[in-house]
Amino acid sequence: MKSGQVLVVDDDPDILDLVCALISRAGLDPVKATNGEEGLRCFFDQRPDLVILDIAMPGMDGFKTLERIRDLSDVPILMLTARDTELDKVRGLRGGADDYVTKPFGRQELIARIESLLRRPKRPNAETAEVLSDQFVTIDFAQATVKAKGEEVSLTPLEFRLLAAFARHPHQVLTHDQLVELVWGNAGASRDQVKLYVGYLRRKLRETAGTEPIETVRGFGYRYRPEPA
Repeated sequence: MKSGQVLVVDDDPDILDLVCALISRAGLDPVKATNGEEGLRCFFDQRPDLVILDIAMPGMDGFKTLERIRDLSDVPILMLTARDTELDKVRGLRGGADDYVTKPFGRQELIARIESLLRRPKRPNAETAEVLSDQFVTIDFAQATVKAKGEEVSLTPLEFRLLAAFARHPHQVLTHDQLVELVWGNAGASRDQVKLYVGYLRRKLRETAGTEPIETVRGFGYRYRPEPA
C-alpha cells in the first residue's frame, strides 16, 4: 500500500481517535483536526495525501471546508459522516468529494476505501510541459504560473484551470455547462458557482493588469478576447 499522510477532520473525539488509530495501523501517518477551521490550517501546513472529512461540525461545517479545500487542491477527499440522506451524498460528491462513507462504518471497508483513493493516479494533465501565450496572458503549466500583461498573477488551482479553459478557446462562447465540464469535471458545479469563480478570476486579472478580457454573453456564457478591443 502507498504510504502517506492522512488528515482526519471530525469534532467527535472518539471517532477521531478511532479513525486515526486505524490509519496508523495501516502504515499511514494520521493528522488530527477537530473542526473545519483547524482542518484548513492543518491542510495548509501539512499538505496531506488524503483528507477524511466530517460534515456536522460547529463553525465551518464539512461542506464549507470541502469547498475551501477544492479551491486549492485536487487532493482525494473522503466524507465520513452520519448524514446518510441521498441529498447529502449528492451534495458532497458534486462539491468535489471523491468518496462518501456513512457512520457507523466497517473498519476494514474504511481502510479499503482509503487505500483505493491513495492508489488512484493523479488527475491526468496533458499540459505539464506546455506554455500557452497570447496578447494578454502567459500560462506556464509546468510551473503552474500565470502572467497577465507581464505581471505575475496569484491564482488558486481552480482559478488557474478556469483561465486555462478560456485561453484554450479564444473568441469562443463557452456556456456554463461547458465550463463546468472543462474546469470542474466529474465534481460538477452550479451556475452560481461558475459565475462566482469567473468573478474572482476577473477581479484578480483587473487588479494585476488593469483590465481583463472575459466578456459576459448574456443568456449563453462567457467569451475570452485576449487582444485589445
